[in-house]
Amino acid sequence: MNMSNLLANYEEALSMILFVIGFSNLLLQKNLIKKIIGFNIMDSSVYLFLALKGYIEGHQAAIVVDGVQSVDAYINPIPSGLVLTGIVVSVSVTALMLSLTIRLYRRYHTLDLDEITLLVKKGGF
Repeated sequence: MNMSNLLANYEEALSMILFVIGFSNLLLQKNLIKKIIGFNIMDSSVYLFLALKGYIEGHQAAIVVDGVQSVDAYINPIPSGLVLTGIVVSVSVTALMLSLTIRLYRRYHTLDLDEITLLVKKGGF
């Protein structure tokens, strides 16, 4: 791997590092709140990556200004729309996960996923 390519694309590398941090947090943590935080870090890294791929330096947002209608003057609005839609869905999914976590805590009095699994297997709750 050429180091100059990595330095030229450090934003993309940063989004991949954030994704790995979120994914490892999702897999390795036992606390449900920490898992939700890892999931949100993963979401944010994907949105960062999409926004970076849709940006073209020197181009403007896709709003016709001063009568310029050339396609080459504007960025592609599709990645921006995908990011906005993804953020809305992510907020809804996070709210659902947090509400389910609250219900689990009220029932089992713990946020540790291993303890909840043991309590469910025992049939005590």
